[in-house]
Amino acid sequence: MIRVVLADDQEMVRTGFRLILSAEDGVEVVGEAGTGVDAVARTRALRPDVVLMDIRMPELDGLEATRALMSDPTPPRIVVVTTFDLDEYVYGALRAGACGFLLKDAGPRLLVEAVRAAAAGDALVSPSVTVRLLKHLAARPAAGSALRDPLSPRELDVVRAVARGRTNAEIAAELFVSLSTVKTHLTNVQSKLTARNRVEIAAWAWEHGYVA
Repeated sequence: MIRVVLADDQEMVRTGFRLILSAEDGVEVVGEAGTGVDAVARTRALRPDVVLMDIRMPELDGLEATRALMSDPTPPRIVVVTTFDLDEYVYGALRAGACGFLLKDAGPRLLVEAVRAAAAGDALVSPSVTVRLLKHLAARPAAGSALRDPLSPRELDVVRAVARGRTNAEIAAELFVSLSTVKTHLTNVQSKLTARNRVEIAAWAWEHGYVA
């Protein structure tokens, strides 16, 4: 069972997310928070697998809440949820250790995919996010983006697809390989780039000109 905490200052948003996720097998919303301070407290008390973290919240914004939680010995997987694809706080949250980001208008399917991907140790980059957001993200100093070993041509194909916001299933279909092969390539890429997650892989691709 994937245990989820919803952190958003809008009750209507939390209610909508709860209804969507509660209808899914293997997903349980165990708590909600309307402020950043409450999000940190509830997460530490409930120890969920995944936190859906809004950026703009009272008392403590999502960026600081993410930093606080990522400093814990066993932090949850945090997915940043935002209304704006150019929200300045998004970049900082990702650098603070969030494993992905999602636009609030991405739709139910992507919301569920983001939660399941995060719980599986993967990350989902919203396909709706514009090219300029990833370029902006890549322009900032990226922790763990140094290349230790050259990437193979197939690994570069996977990296380009990740940078365009493709899911693992979509990458497998595009490259005519199995899902397990895609996951193996991603594991190898993360090791070579010393990247913490899919987001940093995407940033690295934009920074080094592998995506036009």
